[in-house]
Amino acid sequence: MEPGTVSQSSVNEDSIATAKSEVLDLYAAPVRELPDDVQQTVIETEPCIVCGETSAHPRLEVVGLGYRVIDCSGCGAGRLDPPPSPAEIEQFYPATYYGRGGSKFSYIIEWLVRLVGARHARFLMRQSTSGARVLDVGCGRGVALRALARMGMETHGFERSHDAVRGIDSRVQVRIADDLPAAGYADDFFDTVIIWHVLEHVRNPREVLLEVFRILKPGGRIIVAVPNYSSFQSRWAGSAWFHLDLPRHLFHFPVAGLQRLLEQCGFQCRSEHHFSLRQNPFGWIQSALNRLSIFPRNALYVMLQRRKPDRRPRFPVVKRFALYAALMLLSGPALIMIVIAALLKSGATVHVVAVKR
Repeated sequence: MEPGTVSQSSVNEDSIATAKSEVLDLYAAPVRELPDDVQQTVIETEPCIVCGETSAHPRLEVVGLGYRVIDCSGCGAGRLDPPPSPAEIEQFYPATYYGRGGSKFSYIIEWLVRLVGARHARFLMRQSTSGARVLDVGCGRGVALRALARMGMETHGFERSHDAVRGIDSRVQVRIADDLPAAGYADDFFDTVIIWHVLEHVRNPREVLLEVFRILKPGGRIIVAVPNYSSFQSRWAGSAWFHLDLPRHLFHFPVAGLQRLLEQCGFQCRSEHHFSLRQNPFGWIQSALNRLSIFPRNALYVMLQRRKPDRRPRFPVVKRFALYAALMLLSGPALIMIVIAALLKSGATVHVVAVKR
């Protein structure tokens, strides 16, 4: 089910390219809450991909890019409006988005990401036996797959971009295609399929889940992680929320909406997990800095990335020091907040484990 175009003029590709030349990799693109009277209006839309509702409320605007986020009147799921074309989406992901040589962040941060990623991969696969066939949809640099290969799993990765998989572990069997159905996997082929912070990026999440249903063995597991649009962090941060990642995130799922979509596609949800060291603490830190409006939006995240010299943000020494100081000072409170949010089942990101019926 593809979301349709609503009554708003689409942004042409030239304007997107111009905006991107002014906004570093879109991370600094300003996002603002729409006025209350606008948010209270009801607009007619194509059916919601989760519940089928045909009305929504405008909520956020990506300033200067012609996009907004509208929330479904029925289930609260958000989506980018108007839906960008495939060509426009392609421009959201330049080669620099994927880092350099298989590494996206500066050395210490990259080491921490891989360390936490390996620990998390072991947690995800703790019930699997050695030799299990695992697919990571949107595998990127293959952080999780490297750890799974070391555990003796048969690892497969799917990606749309050759740039994304540069430096991926040689043990991973990678397929590149425009979409998952085009990858041509056999029926009932995988024991586990992982979709880790990818579903919100795709133009048709339902199509992806139905394809996973086809290629997953009966009783096999699907593990889906998304930013939790209904989380406390999301509500607190509002337009400053780090995990919005507009306009790259085409959909914004409340955890109940994700579970509902999985059930509709033939899966039985078994568990939901709200604790994540990989995403949630940094979400608190960067969202807090975004709310302060002292720095460009997502400045800390951009500064921590590994980039070619001509693509690095030129922050003054004082601002760089202030950003690193904020990272140190806010890390402790952020860790406390992710524990509280997890206990309340309101993690900033959530992963749901389901099985093929």
